[in-house]
Amino acid sequence: MNKKIIIFGIILSALMISSCVKDLDVTPQDPTKILAGNLNDDPVYMKQALAKIYASFIISGQGSNGGADIAASDENFFTTMRALWNLQEITTDEAICAWTDVGIADLNTQTWSPSNSFLTALYQRLALSITYANDFIVKAQGNSDPDVERYVAEARYLRALAYYWAIDLFGQFPFTTEEDGVGKFFPKIGTRTEIFNYIETELLDLENKLGAPKFSYPQADQAAAWMLLARLYLNAEVYTGTPRWDDCKDYCDKVIGSGKYSLATDYRQNFSADNDGLHNPEMIFAWEQDGINVQGYVGTTFIIESSSDATYIRAEDFHGLTSNTNWNGNRARINFLAKLVDTIAVYGNAPIPANDPTLSLAPDNRVFLKIKKERNIPAPSASGDYGIGVYKFTARNTDDSKPANYNTAFACTDFPVFRLADAYMMRAEALFRMGGAANIDAAVADVNEIRERAFGNTSGNITAADLDLDFLIDERGREFYYEAQRRTDLIRFGKFTGGDYLWQWKGGAYAGASTSEHLDLFPIPGDELSANPNYNGVNNPGY
Repeated sequence: MNKKIIIFGIILSALMISSCVKDLDVTPQDPTKILAGNLNDDPVYMKQALAKIYASFIISGQGSNGGADIAASDENFFTTMRALWNLQEITTDEAICAWTDVGIADLNTQTWSPSNSFLTALYQRLALSITYANDFIVKAQGNSDPDVERYVAEARYLRALAYYWAIDLFGQFPFTTEEDGVGKFFPKIGTRTEIFNYIETELLDLENKLGAPKFSYPQADQAAAWMLLARLYLNAEVYTGTPRWDDCKDYCDKVIGSGKYSLATDYRQNFSADNDGLHNPEMIFAWEQDGINVQGYVGTTFIIESSSDATYIRAEDFHGLTSNTNWNGNRARINFLAKLVDTIAVYGNAPIPANDPTLSLAPDNRVFLKIKKERNIPAPSASGDYGIGVYKFTARNTDDSKPANYNTAFACTDFPVFRLADAYMMRAEALFRMGGAANIDAAVADVNEIRERAFGNTSGNITAADLDLDFLIDERGREFYYEAQRRTDLIRFGKFTGGDYLWQWKGGAYAGASTSEHLDLFPIPGDELSANPNYNGVNNPGY
């Protein structure tokens, strides 16, 4: 799917509307308009409609800053990936946001309630993408064109991905498929285990109906399905109570063994404007962004701008954007600095010198941090000048040049959902948890594959004696920070809530405080709970 098709796709305003005059066989006067009645006339139309489903995860709606699919005071603020990033990152040690917008302080301190606006937005967004997919599948039924059959498989994949995030965040969720149709009814509520089983069944059925690995980036292919299955199995014990480590390993084996992917030589390429699967051998599945054709203060543009400021990390200097820059919001907490950089090993017992604010002496090439005015953050909503600045994402290419579709305000950098490094790290964790000397040695080899890229040589390699669960969760943080994975990972390792791991302002305390385990699940948003009688007014436990 090229960048322009995404724009064609978002023109499709009638996708969700069943025509009341289908029997008249009406053809639109403007042949470029695609309506429900003529959607099945041409596979090209189907591809453009499919693009609408892809786009629903990364932008707000019809066109650049003009007409969101869901009404909101700021249409960019509550897009899927922007809301998901907030829920996955600023609830953890990796990020904290200085802004005072309603709902942000609650996420910073793990004190949210069912009225948090980001929860409502993401809940509705995921449900909307699922509805788009259901309707697309209905419209495509009976079409035997091979391309359309593959598009249906992609729509099913996107639906499964939305359901995966839904059970990860909320546990139970409204459950509908194409069998239910699209209309006015109260959807039944699926339990976490029921939807887990559905996702698994769907992915196993459609993996061979998708295109072969790397067949047409950024469309979902077999490798994307394998990665989602591996991620599902990685967290199976959390979701269902039953671990599935062997299955996780098997699907990581499929990705790695496909021979279609390799680690990018430069770690930064995964977060640069040339990180797309056409230029980057590591990218498996991502949400495509483009400075000209896919615009909005969302995705990587949001991460770049919210992490920049006018003094310490100027977007103009660190990220390559020059318009509407330096929002001075997100930065990391001091606790994450200790995970990413062993400052004692690098600087001894002396403080980090003032002339090395970017920690350039750290041997790990994944360090894209900068000490700001003060490492400690005096209050959850204190100025973004405090804390540990992060400039991992950039709007420039890996070699610092500008991409072909460069825009001063919007990044061309795709948002990574699955990349090969995660297949290695998921497999390493699965092998370690399965136990046995041979599995532990294989896990060490996988981790060292990642660390050799990070250190540029074998100086950062570990041995079996170094590998334990604490090392694995820390290494995942070093490799995947700011990629909207941290909350899920911490929950799996038992470190998101409770008192085993504290970070600054966790639980609303400066030094961090233990929080209740019920926060491992977000609440069903209050408005949704009251709107659907199938919830019977019962929220997730603890709310």
